[in-house]
Amino acid sequence: MSALSLRLPNSLHERARILAQREGISINQLIATALAEKMAVLLTEDYFTARRQRASRTKFLAALSKVPDVEPEDYDKLEKSTANKRRHSDRGHRAVRKKRRSRASGGHGG
Repeated sequence: MSALSLRLPNSLHERARILAQREGISINQLIATALAEKMAVLLTEDYFTARRQRASRTKFLAALSKVPDVEPEDYDKLEKSTANKRRHSDRGHRAVRKKRRSRASGGHGG
């Protein structure tokens, strides 16, 4: 372990003391945990930024085209309320499925 001297505004220090007490941990543990959580968020952003730069829409669509366009098994179906929410956020996927169906039926997929 290493020591770190940290200057905090009095109000932030007081809030940290209250939260740590409420959680039953030390201020050091609270700050270490908060820092770890923040670092996880930032490092995840870095990972996805790097991953996005390597991504290929062509390869994604090729992989997606291999997925059969069939109804899910009963045990794998979404509940109605979830399905309705998903329907609104799934426009891109529906367009890909429509294109795939058009190709399968001899259309141009446009």
